Amino acid sequence: MLHILIRIYYTRKGNCWDNAVAESFFHTLKMELIYHDIFETKAQANQAIFEYIEVYYNRQRMHSANGNLSPVEFEEKMMLQVETFENN
Repeated sequence: MLHILIRIYYTRKGNCWDNAVAESFFHTLKMELIYHDIFETKAQANQAIFEYIEVYYNRQRMHSANGNLSPVEFEEKMMLQVETFENN
């Protein structure tokens, strides 16, 4: 059986590190999508943002936190490691 230890860490109110991940994501979204397009309607913007997140960002875009692999590639690599670990 594989045991994973996760440590939850909360900082105090007002600590600048609380939103670092979210702020990094929104910066990336703006730089890679929002600033490069003009949306005529809110629905058009919503659709473009949805496609960016669900199709590109979550599946194809390489992430430095994942060793410059896409999330899909990273998950496949991790599953192979888990399978190898469980079979040994």
